[in-house]
Amino acid sequence: MRRAALLIVLALAAGGCGLGAGESQEGAATLTVTRDFGTREVGTGSADPIPGGETVMRMLQRDFDVETRYGGGFVQQINGIAGGREDGRPVDWFYYVNGILAEDGAAAHKLAAGDDVWWDHHDWGASADVRAVVGAYPEPFLSGIGGKRLPVRLDCADAAADACDEVAERLAEAGVKAGRSAAAGFGGEGVLRIKVGVWADVRRDPAVRRLEEGPRASGVYARPSAAGDELALLDAEGQPVRTLAAGAGLVAATKLSGEAPTWIVTGTDAVGLAAAAAQLEEDALQDNFAIAVEDGRPVALPVEPPPEAP
Repeated sequence: MRRAALLIVLALAAGGCGLGAGESQEGAATLTVTRDFGTREVGTGSADPIPGGETVMRMLQRDFDVETRYGGGFVQQINGIAGGREDGRPVDWFYYVNGILAEDGAAAHKLAAGDDVWWDHHDWGASADVRAVVGAYPEPFLSGIGGKRLPVRLDCADAAADACDEVAERLAEAGVKAGRSAAAGFGGEGVLRIKVGVWADVRRDPAVRRLEEGPRASGVYARPSAAGDELALLDAEGQPVRTLAAGAGLVAATKLSGEAPTWIVTGTDAVGLAAAAAQLEEDALQDNFAIAVEDGRPVALPVEPPPEAP
């Protein structure tokens, strides 16, 4: 079942939103509700066909017990799980449509055919602005944004031909055709980019390089070294738990304001890059904000902190 994201969106103007019924829309939308960065499922739902005037809020309220604030535009609680503070840390609900953080209130956001809605309740102390995630793959490449499919472009480093071929093949299997350019290709509002190459090559892109600044800047709970030979894995508080070196990979997404999301398929070296490209599939990415690749296996990010000593 595809996912659905839950976001704490402050949409004062969206309250009420008396959208009319209208005719049903052909196609389906899916909903997933999780907590703790997708590690614990709360429930799922779907709509097929999509009722006329259907919004993210209406879809959520049909399958879950929801409490709202600010005139109905802000989700405060789902199935008894509330925003606020836990163990002294700020937590709230956030929602994503096709892996992209929504910029409007759930009561105002109309559903389009193919939409994958994902609500997640998590700690936002290290980053309140995780704008893009990989856990809705093959979205946003398949259905795009707001019902509009966008062109997909692979930005391939010179030494990443094999990895780029694998990424292109996996996209094709999901029904997505991607163009290609050099790794230095610029982004923009109307194109979904996937940067493919070892970190030392892809970091030249301004959007990608923000990962070196940590989750507050990039929304990704991993921090590559500038040299590209190490990858620090971070916990939900943005603290490093362990560091990977040779053979490590990363599949993540980030988003600059005003641009479509940029995905990154990278590694500390050629082995790590190949391992990352091999993880571009639903089984590895589903309900994950991002993944590292260690010994050829996906590691969900953020990682759990080590247990406290007895």
